Amino acid sequence: MPKKATKGLEDMFLDGLKDIYYAEKKILKALPKMAKGAESEEVAAAFEKHREQTEEQVERLEQIFDSMDKPARGKTCPAIDGIIEEGSEILSDYKDAPALDAGLVGAAQAVEHYEIARYGTLIAWAEQLGMKDALQLLRKTLQEEMETDEALTKLGEQGVNERAMQEAA
Repeated sequence: MPKKATKGLEDMFLDGLKDIYYAEKKILKALPKMAKGAESEEVAAAFEKHREQTEEQVERLEQIFDSMDKPARGKTCPAIDGIIEEGSEILSDYKDAPALDAGLVGAAQAVEHYEIARYGTLIAWAEQLGMKDALQLLRKTLQEEMETDEALTKLGEQGVNERAMQEAA
């Protein structure tokens, strides 16, 4: 009986790439709903800006798949499905409530933190594999994800969380 080939770091990298590709595509579908559901213009605008960035991030991932001569294909990611489901629940459970925007910002940050973790891992693996082109593309996306997280933090600190408290009182 032939020995089964063992999977290595490149296989793990490709699986991780498929995972984040699936996640980015799901995020692209969720962001317009979150923007539409947001109460404040500033929160809606933040979601719209990130939707545009996410489209570029998907294109970067497709470039990496191409460089590996692999089809750009996602792999179901239960983690992002759950995080996005939580965001959907906030949209329905807090519709027209004072805390809606604070909840949406929090849900969006959960997405960002997931992406930051995934991209950080992919960067480490790309470095190990000597994938210089992929490394550059992944680092650009990680930087954008960290900037988006920072912008969401500022939205919370600059009034979204406070408005939720005041209006609830």
